Amino acid sequence: MPKLVVLHENNDYLVVNKAAGLISEKSPYEAVTVETQVFNHLLKHKRKPYIGIIHRLDRVTSGVLILAKKKSVLVVFNTLFSSRKVQKTYLAIVKNNPAKNKGTLVNFLIKNNKEKKADIVQSKSKDALNCSLSYQVIGKNDFGYLLEVKPKTGRFHQIRAQLANIGLPIIGDEKYGSDQEYLPLSICLHAWKLTYEVSGSAASKTFEAPLPNNVFWTFKNTIKSDWE
Repeated sequence: MPKLVVLHENNDYLVVNKAAGLISEKSPYEAVTVETQVFNHLLKHKRKPYIGIIHRLDRVTSGVLILAKKKSVLVVFNTLFSSRKVQKTYLAIVKNNPAKNKGTLVNFLIKNNKEKKADIVQSKSKDALNCSLSYQVIGKNDFGYLLEVKPKTGRFHQIRAQLANIGLPIIGDEKYGSDQEYLPLSICLHAWKLTYEVSGSAASKTFEAPLPNNVFWTFKNTIKSDWE
């Protein structure tokens, strides 16, 4: 079972590098989740720790996850997320060569509860939500192409569905059409950075999670992002 990797901790919140294979929230069906790991970590110093789930990552995704240690902090972060003052940057590896080195994808997405996936649809309906992201190719290796992805919305399976929709399923993501094997309960999608605007100031804070430690994520010459 993967160990908890704490990237940053203060009195208000905890930032972890979530391991792929774990779900974010505690569940009666899972013995170990990120939330239970964090609870056990906080239990060392506090008898009744509070954990507020601010956001989640899919089981198959690794990377930056923030958990609140106070109710008031949860409320602040919920407001930041809902007012889009949080920018997440993901890295994804796809096998196929993208037709364009960079682009913006805008689609309508419906959550398919039966198949537990997201479907991209052509037209707006009461169930269809708009979703958009920007991507650019920043590296290449023997497995495929490294994309830096910035979602502008936070929809269910958005990155996975939108990339698959243009013929770029993420490596290991069989649900969305990948024919390349990766690690169990994992796909090549990593929540690399999270930046949020500090309330009441012009400052921002960024947390970055180290890349998964396996050969798929070895890139000799990554291209410098021109978004920096």
